[in-house]
Amino acid sequence: MREDGGLMVRRQAERQAVGHRSRAWVALGWFWSVVVACLVGGAVVLQVLGPPPAPRLAASTPAPPPPVPSSHAPPSAPAPNPPPPAPAPPSPAPAQSAAASTSGVGIPAPIAALEEPSKEVPGAALPRIGPDGTLPMRAYAAAFNAADARPRVGVLLAGIGMAEVDSDEAIRATPPAVSLAVSPYARQPARLLEEARKSGHETLISIPMEPLGYPVNDAGDHSLLTGLPPAQNEERLEWALSRIGGYVGATAAMSGLMGERFAASDEMTPVLEELAARGLLYIDPRPVPARPGGPPLARPGVRVADLVIDDPPVRSEIEAKLSLLEQLARDHGSALGVAGLPGPVTVERLAAWTATLGDRGVVLVPVSALVPVLSPPAPTPAPGAAR
Repeated sequence: MREDGGLMVRRQAERQAVGHRSRAWVALGWFWSVVVACLVGGAVVLQVLGPPPAPRLAASTPAPPPPVPSSHAPPSAPAPNPPPPAPAPPSPAPAQSAAASTSGVGIPAPIAALEEPSKEVPGAALPRIGPDGTLPMRAYAAAFNAADARPRVGVLLAGIGMAEVDSDEAIRATPPAVSLAVSPYARQPARLLEEARKSGHETLISIPMEPLGYPVNDAGDHSLLTGLPPAQNEERLEWALSRIGGYVGATAAMSGLMGERFAASDEMTPVLEELAARGLLYIDPRPVPARPGGPPLARPGVRVADLVIDDPPVRSEIEAKLSLLEQLARDHGSALGVAGLPGPVTVERLAAWTATLGDRGVVLVPVSALVPVLSPPAPTPAPGAAR
């Protein structure tokens, strides 16, 4: 009987323990259910309300006081009047204007009054002296500062028009005071001439003449030759002069050739007379020390080169020639250099050398500034009459 009573007590105790554990688990479940419900409800509320508004401290914060003027005037004082504008600089003197024009003012296009029809080349025109005595060597010359007393140096760069890329670079990279000689064999010189004129470069026409070493060295089908009759050389000269327009003169420098044999012959005299009668200058590219055929030609409208810059066309040689040219200008007051081709090395060295030439006390001028002036004839009585 006692055993049955003890068993009943133990079972009752076990039932009470199980009941306590069940209630604990139920309470814990309710606790976490409430927590999850609060979290979900808070998330929903935040989603509906959105982010909190930005603080409005800036609106309520007073703006900082303006900085004190540099004159230390009190804030209540009126702002001082701005200073009057600086006076405009005075206009440059005429000589300065001429010098400045070499960097910006172009050369005029061919002028009708300075042209006449070619007899030998139908549809072409030849340069001539104007009815009022205007010389092409002056009308198409690049400007320079005639009042500049520094030693003058001129550079003639020939071979323009044969290699278009090199010719474009020569026009672009060299300063306007570098004069350009255009080959008569250039296939399409019109665009190059227009660019050269816009850039301020004066131009010359190259006349093909019999060079040293002819016929191995050949200046082309239209070359002036010592073995041709004078009339045929005259036709070839007219052909060359009619190839372009708006130029100051001519030269025998052409694509590395210099026309030495023809220029040293008696046939050269009629050529120079024809050029002078048309108001054109002539640049003799044969330097005096290496000149075949006697002393240089001393006559108005003619200038002889002092040296050939790109013979040979090697960087070190070109630099040495340019230094020598600069020294010759100091020694004699002026100097003239000729380059036979606008090769990349020649153009690059010319551009670098001319960029600092003025700092060394020498001024670069167009070649027309170094040529003895021709005497213009008296004005033509009848402007429409042929020369």
